[in-house]
Amino acid sequence: MAAAVLLPLGMWPRARALRPGTPDRPPLSQRTILGLSLITGTVGGIYGIGGGSILGPILAGRGTPMTHIAPAALASTFLTSIVGAATYGILALTASGDIAPHWILGLLCGLGGLIGGYLGARLQAHLPENTLRLLLGLLAAALATLYLLQGLGPSSNGG
Repeated sequence: MAAAVLLPLGMWPRARALRPGTPDRPPLSQRTILGLSLITGTVGGIYGIGGGSILGPILAGRGTPMTHIAPAALASTFLTSIVGAATYGILALTASGDIAPHWILGLLCGLGGLIGGYLGARLQAHLPENTLRLLLGLLAAALATLYLLQGLGPSSNGG
């Protein structure tokens, strides 16, 4: 399912990047962006992918400047990660069995995300807008392809 969502979303910014004369659409209203954030956070939480990986290509495909998208995507992913970890942490207190997050792994991934976010923000100003859109689209499509291949592969239960 994640592949079905990410693949077309990855194609949209790529198409815009390859047709640089495409006029930008009017900016989305704050209410629309908040609604999209809620929807993408929910879908991302259900499928275990960051909401920013869905929200970013939507905004890029509409023509939102990449300098505005990165902070929104990072904030979306950061908030959904905290809420998800807290939810599993609370559930671990009341459920039988081990469902608590792997805290060390989560903190290390968060640290990597923090470093990557900082480096990305620093490098972003030195790359053309179309290159950033193309990279975002390629990454979303590659992630969708990876999910698709994992879904088509042999199941972990031996079947």
